[in-house]
Amino acid sequence: MRLRAPHIIGIVLVALGIIAILVVQLFGIGRGAGGGGGFRGDLTVVEGVVGSEKQSFFDDPAVKEAFAEHGYDVRVSSSGSFRMASLPDLNQQDFAFPASAIAARNIDDKVEGVIGTHELFFSPMAIATFVPILEILEQNGVASQDASGTWTIDMAAYLELVAADTRWNQLAGAEGYQSPRTVMITSTDIRSSNSAAMYLSLAAFVMANNSVVTSQQQAQQMLPALSELFLAQGYSGSSSAAPFADYLAQGMGSVPMVMIYEGQFLEELTKPGSRISDQMALAYPSPTFFSTHTAVTFSEEGEAVAQLLRDDPRLAELLAVHGFRSSGANAGAFDAFVSEQGLDGQFASPSSFVFIAQEPSYAVLGYLL
Repeated sequence: MRLRAPHIIGIVLVALGIIAILVVQLFGIGRGAGGGGGFRGDLTVVEGVVGSEKQSFFDDPAVKEAFAEHGYDVRVSSSGSFRMASLPDLNQQDFAFPASAIAARNIDDKVEGVIGTHELFFSPMAIATFVPILEILEQNGVASQDASGTWTIDMAAYLELVAADTRWNQLAGAEGYQSPRTVMITSTDIRSSNSAAMYLSLAAFVMANNSVVTSQQQAQQMLPALSELFLAQGYSGSSSAAPFADYLAQGMGSVPMVMIYEGQFLEELTKPGSRISDQMALAYPSPTFFSTHTAVTFSEEGEAVAQLLRDDPRLAELLAVHGFRSSGANAGAFDAFVSEQGLDGQFASPSSFVFIAQEPSYAVLGYLL
């Protein structure tokens, strides 16, 4: 059939309509601030930089839907917490979200345009390890297990092993782990990662007879011993995701102990296709630190996202799924999730945290770093 002019015009108009719909879907024409894709055309895009330990939370479709119900399409990229302050044009983001209050303070001091800082939830520092390792450490007075099944590692006793350059095969009961490697907790890169800074602060606190390091002079005396904890590891990953991934993939022979956030272990343990085996275990250093995840906002949209993370009950439930402990009105969400999963005893209850180390001042930690 020969097409006439009206037919051709109609076909062209239909084609243009289809192209227009595709353009709207791909490029977000008609959205709120920020542009870009999302769930619906009426969502406001909010962009941020987060510590790698929170990337999977923000990527979770359920989390995205929870934000979408409030009108937001939240998109994030990840960075080491202490590296964030040096990222170019950080204040062009809506928010930055490191893993501690002191890393947030670093951003607040170095980056212009900060509107506010918000301590939103927390995760205790923990050690991902293996049952045979804990049993060896228990025989040597370094680890213990309470009546509920929760493991702890005595950091003072551990640091004595490190100071003596103790090898695993020198320990009592090491028949099942005849490794000539030095007893050492693997961590992240001290130059960029908050979890490594927390490990550093924890070790300094213990070396100071369970007291806060208060001066550069005091810190200077500790530097040789503290440096050994990191330099002797060799290469370190730049964020908390890297050594934990090695732990999961390479096993006890390569990574017998790694300093992580508690939430990383719980998140991996409860997700479909978890790589955590029966021989893998979580232990808490004694004393420990709470890593308080603190948002630094640069826009009203960033402030709105921070408020939702603090107050929204659905987001508190999802934070628990990803291993984070909410505070305030939603503080019970973590314990409820752990109980639902039948994991009571594997993760410490809030009342069991009675020996919490204190961070040094921002100036002293900066000097140590």
